[in-house]
Amino acid sequence: MLEFAGFLPVLLLVGLAAIQLGLVGYAANQAGSAARAAARAASQGDSGQAAGTAAMDGGLTANIGVSDGGTTTTATVKVQVPTLLPFVDTDWTVTKEATMPNDDAADAD
Repeated sequence: MLEFAGFLPVLLLVGLAAIQLGLVGYAANQAGSAARAAARAASQGDSGQAAGTAAMDGGLTANIGVSDGGTTTTATVKVQVPTLLPFVDTDWTVTKEATMPNDDAADAD
């Protein structure tokens, strides 16, 4: 029993680290989805910022940038990774980028 009580903090730390790693993966997935949605919408002449924000979970903080490069539109999304422990300030971010070809109708304008 004493050995288990001594090893319990290590087990909890490993468990929390695994959950934090899952949060990093979740943030990366959300950033990728938002970047694709923002680039797709902006390439068709719609608001890429609005589409990127709508494609993400509302609990995440993100910066969405859309740039038009002539024949292509690129969206860059930077998402703040949520931390599991409030007293640990990791300030981790995940950045994803997506490029889509511009729609022919948008090019004709």
